[in-house]
Order: sequence, then structure tokens, then C-alpha cells
Amino acid sequence: MNSIVRIEGKNITDWDSFYLEFKEKFGFPDFFGRNMNGWIDCMSSLNEPDDQMTSIHCEKGKVITIQIESAAEFKKTCPEQFEALVECTAFVNWRLIEVGEQPVLALSYNV
Repeated sequence: MNSIVRIEGKNITDWDSFYLEFKEKFGFPDFFGRNMNGWIDCMSSLNEPDDQMTSIHCEKGKVITIQIESAAEFKKTCPEQFEALVECTAFVNWRLIEVGEQPVLALSYNV
């Protein structure tokens, strides 16, 4: 079964709140570096529970959908963070495909 993780776009007003929202919803470890490289590393491990990079996981071959609530407001308020989310989600999937694994992330927007 695929899972949906809801991210509230209204809660994101800057980089700190972006990282906090994702750390809380995905259960990133305390040593998470609060940068997009660390975000990519955590999200790349969604199908590897033994890595202990997230508290939620998906089976290999399954996808976790990131449902962005208030997406239009998030994009307007924080265009840099919104663009980074799109680009880095694609990078996580590309990174996994490059090593012969299936993508793990999808994005969905609720305006």
C-alpha cells in the first residue's frame, strides 16, 4: 500500500520552518543537518528502515506521496523552498533509479 504524508504549506515560511515541518512529519534523526543534502539523504532511505533516517517507511517498489496542503500559498510565500522541494524530490527518485531501485516519492498539491 502506498502512503500519503501531508505537509502543511502554511507552516512553511522560511528554510527553518521547511526543515522543521519535514523533520516532524517524516521523523528525521536529531543529527539531520537542516539542509537539502541532508533532506535528500533522509528521503533516499525511505525504503531502508535499517538506515534509521526516517520514522516512516515504505516497502521497496512502493511510493510515499507528499501531499502539500495550501500549495499555492506555500509556492507564493516561499518560492525557493517550493522549487527545492520539486527538484530534490526528483533527485531522490533519480538517485534510486541509478542504482536499480524504484522511485519512492511522489508530489501532490492541494491548493
